[in-house]
Amino acid sequence: MLAFVKCFSLKRTKHPPGYEDPHVLASETPFTVNEIEALHDLFKKLSTSIIDDGLIHKEEFLLALFRNSSMQNLFADRVFYMFDRKRNGVIEFGEFVRSLSIFHPYTPEHEKSSFMFKLYDLHGTGFIEPHELKKMVGALLSETDLELSEESIEAIVEQTMLEVDTNKDGKIDEDEWKELVAKNPSILKNMTLPYLKEVTLAFPSFVLDSEVDD
Repeated sequence: MLAFVKCFSLKRTKHPPGYEDPHVLASETPFTVNEIEALHDLFKKLSTSIIDDGLIHKEEFLLALFRNSSMQNLFADRVFYMFDRKRNGVIEFGEFVRSLSIFHPYTPEHEKSSFMFKLYDLHGTGFIEPHELKKMVGALLSETDLELSEESIEAIVEQTMLEVDTNKDGKIDEDEWKELVAKNPSILKNMTLPYLKEVTLAFPSFVLDSEVDD
């Protein structure tokens, strides 16, 4: 009888790979336990939208955020890379919650700034070099209706380097980045999602109401 109870208990508590206790995640993020449970419902929807394995694959991530499971864009690639903290090609539940918490209104600005710096630091060298900045500017512009010539993008990069690279070593370090953000706080505007303050079982409205693009 005891063996049966143990077996039944194990069956009830079985979770997909990468699942973490909501109480642990709540202690490490601005989310409450109830909000994390709601996020888990969201995670389950995302992780079964294309491949039903309890993990968010890149195609599922792109479909949820950009409405296109096969889009080719450096910005989208970088966002997925930042969420995939274990660098194993998928996003587990713990990674999902911790990465999403960066966008919470209560997350300190220095953490948002650091996340964004790493987003632009394509090669993980601890610096943003001109060619990396140019690639990211081009990727961000491709997501808007604004079209700029190669010369215009070059001019933006050159002017940015002129203003931000204060020690004139040809690259932007994290301290210089912090100074830039301090002078231009609007840079972090897109790093805060107000609706994360009220996560419910209906959160969020964007989740998968469209079909996978061919």
